[in-house]
Amino acid sequence: MIFANPAYRRFVAIFLISYGVLNYGTEAWIGICAKGGIYWPWAEAHLNYVDWIKRSLLRGVQFMVEQGWHYPTKMEPNYLIRIVDKRGVIIAMGCVGYGVYSVWIAFLIAMPQRLMYKLGWMIGGLFILWLINALRISMFLVAINENRTMPFGINHHTWFNIVAYLMILIFMYLYHLSQKKTT
Repeated sequence: MIFANPAYRRFVAIFLISYGVLNYGTEAWIGICAKGGIYWPWAEAHLNYVDWIKRSLLRGVQFMVEQGWHYPTKMEPNYLIRIVDKRGVIIAMGCVGYGVYSVWIAFLIAMPQRLMYKLGWMIGGLFILWLINALRISMFLVAINENRTMPFGINHHTWFNIVAYLMILIFMYLYHLSQKKTT
């Protein structure tokens, strides 16, 4: 039975703990960086990595919409990006993708390979997941301004999750193949 394998149990334990720390730690960090409750102004000003991701998504969406669809955009306060004189979207906490990023990072942490090898996979995977997210938000911004609906009536967050988790499965498969080549 697979659960009898100590290496498998170790992998599952490390994966679950890492995912919990990354995902729920990020949610706690969002709370620490938000006014009200346990608020740490210095952390908000200097260590608010969720804000950095949101701002990078805004810039990525702006680039994609202006270069890909040729619509001029305007960024406004509260993480709002709009097509000039038209509708816009807010990059909310649910748009950041930290849950998806947490799964990918937790998988790599749980793998027994060298740190530097895993770091390359981590950076590459996170970039591709970020790119998928920025593309999703860009397509949604264009769709709401062209009065289009999302394919099959599925919410754009759900589309992101479907595509991102499929991509993670592909990353895992490729990572596994790369391990076979190095052994």
